[in-house]
Amino acid sequence: METVSDTILIVDDDAINRTILSKIFSTHYKVFEAKNGREGISAMLNGSDHFCAILLDVHMPGMNGLEMVRWLRELGLMEKIPVFLITAESGEGVMREAYDLGVMDVISKPVISYVVLRRVSSVIELFEARKHLSTVVESQGEELLRQAERIIDLNQGMIEALATAIEFRNEESGGHVQRISAITKIMLENTDFGDGLSQQEINDIALASIMHDVGKITIPDAVLTKPGKLTPEEFEIMKTHTVKGVNILESIPQLRNGGFYEYACDIARHHHERWDGRGYPDGLKGDEISPWAQVVALADVYDALSCKRVYKPSIPRDQVLDMIRTGQCGQFNPHLLKSFFRAEDRLFELYKDLDEAQNY
Repeated sequence: METVSDTILIVDDDAINRTILSKIFSTHYKVFEAKNGREGISAMLNGSDHFCAILLDVHMPGMNGLEMVRWLRELGLMEKIPVFLITAESGEGVMREAYDLGVMDVISKPVISYVVLRRVSSVIELFEARKHLSTVVESQGEELLRQAERIIDLNQGMIEALATAIEFRNEESGGHVQRISAITKIMLENTDFGDGLSQQEINDIALASIMHDVGKITIPDAVLTKPGKLTPEEFEIMKTHTVKGVNILESIPQLRNGGFYEYACDIARHHHERWDGRGYPDGLKGDEISPWAQVVALADVYDALSCKRVYKPSIPRDQVLDMIRTGQCGQFNPHLLKSFFRAEDRLFELYKDLDEAQNY
């Protein structure tokens, strides 16, 4: 709710001048009087939101008008409340300094009632209209932000639903994509492997990682859910989920406006690439693989080893770490491995409540 600004602050050490100005404005505004700059400051400190204008004499004992203006400027109030100097001194030096400080107008004494009323009221109306417009814009901005957040939540929910559907089709126990996203985010936020990435980029990458296996929706059940080791021919079919995942993402126009889209395509295609070039589908080597695809690749291996799958039981934590350290699941970037082992205690917290996780 907007605060009603309906009071004019008159600051003048001359009681007659205060009375004259008060009489001019009292039929249109509430009026508060102060004898000098210090009293004016006290009034502002007790409720500046209620003042719609300040009328200041220049020469006053204790703190003069220009000194009070400097104080108002330091607090940023000159942009919120119009300030007018009412003075018998019309020298160029005073006027120049007043305008430089942000005073809206310098009105000479003796004042002409209808002139000063018109000049001050016009500026007050301008300031109040600007304040109202700012409030409306802020309110509309907040509503647009809420709508955007709802859309983001809806989009993320749809992405997670699709990924989870694929996960259950693969007869996994659930939670795989959420853990991959969590591992990715923890790694990028808490190790130097995420250096140079903004928080928004990290959030986008974590969301994109959820779609890493989206291409598995195209893999036949006989291959996808086979309980034993795949034949070479079946493995070639399984490998196609990387390329087909990108094809699926590219076929959904609504995804292209998301900041995660490019990350999702890269991760879907390259999360099985390996540091030594022995991965698939493109045989990328070393830094040819993006940092986010490298992180998701390691997260995928870590989660697959730690959890029960249709083709294997879960593996104890110590053995999982040894297999990753010795390259039994493919070679990873040594820098990435150092980051991983520094963060692994925190990563393992994700598995403590899972029935399939062992050694906890």
